[in-house]
Amino acid sequence: MEHALEMRGIVKIYTETGLRANDGVDLTLNKGQILCLAGENGAGKTTLMKVLYGLEKPDAGTISVMGKPVSITSPLQANRLGIGMVHQHFMLVDDFTVAQNVTLGKEPLKGRFSYDLKGADEAVDAVIRRHRFSIDATKRVGSLTVGQKQQVEIVKMLYRDVDILILDEPTAVLTEQEIESLFITLRALAEHGTSLILITHKLHEITAISDRVAIMRQGAMVGDFPTDSVDGKQISRLMMGQSVSLVVDRLPYTPVQHPVLRFDNVSVLKRNQQRPLLDGVSFAARSGEILGFAGVGGNGLGVLEAVLGGFLPISSGAIVHKDEDISRLDSHALRKRGLAYVPADRLQVGSALKATVSENLIVDARNEFTRHGVMQRKKIEAHTQSLLKTYSVKGSPSMPIGTLSGGNIQKVILAREITQYQDYIVFSEPTWGLDIASSRFVYERMVQLRDEGAAVLLISSNLDEILAVSDRVIVMYRGTIVAVLEAEELRQVTKEDMGAYMLGLRQQEAPHG
Repeated sequence: MEHALEMRGIVKIYTETGLRANDGVDLTLNKGQILCLAGENGAGKTTLMKVLYGLEKPDAGTISVMGKPVSITSPLQANRLGIGMVHQHFMLVDDFTVAQNVTLGKEPLKGRFSYDLKGADEAVDAVIRRHRFSIDATKRVGSLTVGQKQQVEIVKMLYRDVDILILDEPTAVLTEQEIESLFITLRALAEHGTSLILITHKLHEITAISDRVAIMRQGAMVGDFPTDSVDGKQISRLMMGQSVSLVVDRLPYTPVQHPVLRFDNVSVLKRNQQRPLLDGVSFAARSGEILGFAGVGGNGLGVLEAVLGGFLPISSGAIVHKDEDISRLDSHALRKRGLAYVPADRLQVGSALKATVSENLIVDARNEFTRHGVMQRKKIEAHTQSLLKTYSVKGSPSMPIGTLSGGNIQKVILAREITQYQDYIVFSEPTWGLDIASSRFVYERMVQLRDEGAAVLLISSNLDEILAVSDRVIVMYRGTIVAVLEAEELRQVTKEDMGAYMLGLRQQEAPHG
């Protein structure tokens, strides 16, 4: 049978670091097949897909599409060959409509130069109806949920008539209901002949959605099987070289009663918004607990993160750290007081990509490494090497942090924030896009901080994560708290129950965290 895609002997070497990201990798894909590409961070799977999509040039190897050898040098050329990619971080313009986003770069014209808005709406609406998506071509993208934005990205590729669709960590920020809806869509696409490659770390999703699983480790392909012939443990062993559990041992839950951080009826109003971004939010975070915040994108989690980080002022209410009102402090002032903060956007907010690993690690502690106005290079080097060893970071102090894998960038951010925290620390989407081993590392650090007496605030749209590590959980919908689940309730709650709260289908009476 002729393969829809065939990659043979793909080699990719990053000469500036000597990293052999792909080492003679072979990969095939059949028409109408769903293939999961699995592997820990730094295994080479994203690099392989970047080669396929024209974002990276291979140093060796061949690619054939529908039996014909091709050379792919750009995403535009990949699109012309019928290859599309939905990135983990969506590439959409919030102020544009769905149709404007979908047709961007391939706009229908009225005459020679005029954009045909009506024609764009009709063409995109036809794709939406054909594949039964639940989005409106005329809606502004900024008003959509995360799940709907993902649909826009998929429609963007289908509008370009792609036959091979790559999805990078497609379920990372979706609810259980949205994941099931996505899987229904992907199965329907496969039945109509679209070939799909999903980059994922979630073992249960590999077995739930894929026909085949290909596993990479350290730049090489170490396994390629029909999914029904292997189980999660076998896949995990091939990915890691060993079986890894996400269950982390912890001390009994005994938080102190006096809160470290308190929100009292906090609201955030924004001009031209019909409803508050946060509406009367009250909770208390205590020493010795992990307080989880769950919700669907667009329902207040991102706003809560921005407020906690000092990037967004509140409109009313009060934020109290111990006995000090910190409601009006910005991010700089909060950092001076010891705010430790691991942001959801580790690339744009959490790190300076062109700066070195060392520079990223000391960004808030330069005074400690300066003497008479001169940077103490040896002291910085020793500090960095110590943290890289402690946090198992694969990289050197002088490397630009942007050249590291996602998991290693996150470890650098963790090292920096944990070494400077005082009594509370905020984690937002801390394992988004990380593999099992890196995720476990993050959970171990969070639990260690909690056991040492820190108040840990975990903001996450990953239900497995929330239920795995939280002592208490606050659920948010449309900027308000709709449920507060105490430790005893968490032992009994199901994902379906949580999903109902997150989608606004259920609400507790007068919830207060």
